Amino acid sequence: MSARARVFVTQPIAPSALARLRAIADVKINADSSKILARSKLLAAVKKCDILFSLLHDTIDRAVLAANPKLKAVAAMNITPDRIDVAEATRRGIAVTVIPPIVAESVADLHLGLMLAVARRMIEGDRSVRASRFPGSQSNHFAGSFVYGKTIGLIGAGRIGQATAQRARGFKMRIIYWGPRRKPDAERELQMEYMPLDQLLAQADFVSLHQPYNAETHHMISDREFALMKPTAFIINTARGAVIDEAAMVRALKKKRIAGAGLDVFENEPKVSPALLKMKNVVLTPHLGSAVMELREAMANIVVDNIQALLDGRAPPNCVNPQILPQVLSGKS
Repeated sequence: MSARARVFVTQPIAPSALARLRAIADVKINADSSKILARSKLLAAVKKCDILFSLLHDTIDRAVLAANPKLKAVAAMNITPDRIDVAEATRRGIAVTVIPPIVAESVADLHLGLMLAVARRMIEGDRSVRASRFPGSQSNHFAGSFVYGKTIGLIGAGRIGQATAQRARGFKMRIIYWGPRRKPDAERELQMEYMPLDQLLAQADFVSLHQPYNAETHHMISDREFALMKPTAFIINTARGAVIDEAAMVRALKKKRIAGAGLDVFENEPKVSPALLKMKNVVLTPHLGSAVMELREAMANIVVDNIQALLDGRAPPNCVNPQILPQVLSGKS
């Protein structure tokens, strides 16, 4: 690979990572962080680069990979390559690198924030104050629900689920969980109680989603599951949008089968169901789980580590299709 490889970065990244990248490659970057890069611009940029530095929200499908027959690698700031056609990249001899799972604490912070915001109607209160409407310090106009002492039901108890449980303990919440595998150590350390999914849904005041997205978890929360929940319960999702059947959630909210939702992820993001946008009992954030400056800096620098390894002729530490590295590193791809 050329000593001055051409790298395209799809959105602004931490200055420290960008400086390192510019020291080892010719870099072009989309300077607008306010929106996802348009597909037409992404396709045009890929045609002129050797390595694509992509972010989680970028869709790197067959058409993008085919846009440049000489593309060497997709260096993604993703923990899992959800939006990357890895099979097609492998077929074309394109290396795909990701980052290790380092976002648990930041996602858990946001998860608890969504719980508090929707239960205590904080967004409604903020809008009221900005509109010069102040119903009074003991008015019931924005009366909400307790978080303290309530039952949180974790669906998935991996790194993020357990980090959320640690925070829930500070609120003296009862912690119940379900997952494909029991976590005996976490049960002891975090005082979590394992139970079947249906039982969890019936008991939880906050149904807390932490499952990875795959064929098995697609729409795992749909009409049947919402019907099992308490009418006073909230659903909180910082995992992946399509774990929930969004249309079913809208139906449940409209029929008051559940009390509300806190959502950082959406089934068809960046598109969001118009019905959700109109609901006061739903708090929406634009996939902010890892949006902490210190963390984003670390994430971007890991991507640069992967790119540096490729340019040095070394195997990057976070490659998801290592079988094609010999041809990539030899320049034969």
